[in-house]
Amino acid sequence: MQTQALIPASQRARLMVATLIVAAAGVCASIAQAQPAAGPRGEARHHMHGGGFMGGRMLERALDSVNASAEQRTRIREIMKAADDDVRQQRQATRGYREQAMELFAQPTVDARAVEALRQQMVQQHDQTSRRWTQALLDASAVLTPEQRQQLAERMKQRREMMQRHMQERRTLEQPTR
Repeated sequence: MQTQALIPASQRARLMVATLIVAAAGVCASIAQAQPAAGPRGEARHHMHGGGFMGGRMLERALDSVNASAEQRTRIREIMKAADDDVRQQRQATRGYREQAMELFAQPTVDARAVEALRQQMVQQHDQTSRRWTQALLDASAVLTPEQRQQLAERMKQRREMMQRHMQERRTLEQPTR
């Protein structure tokens, strides 16, 4: 390539190292997002107040907002708990991703194929998790009436709009004054 001929070998090497560092940071960031946060005693804790995708207080508020019956509540809690248990097992099976990534990037020569294979494993795990939560939502939707689903959709829309307003307000407050 002509471009390589214009850049001295030492600069090309530095550019390659910088590129690898950026790639490593991206891999580590995506791994960190896929893994649960550690709690104060080192145990995994789930986001959204005591559950996976929708658990704990968030689930209870959603069920309260549509006046779900005791039977609906029980069935939906069971669906969400089963999904959370399945996803937790998937996550435990993939805990070594971060360590694997760091080992790959610490090698004298980074194996691009191994890094790509690890990335694909991470994507596959994320896809499995997404599929499992989607199935749980479909199962839960079959427990609710069409009216209850419509109420939940409206509630989520209002919540999203509120969050967008808060984010916009925060951005406005964080802008430097001139």
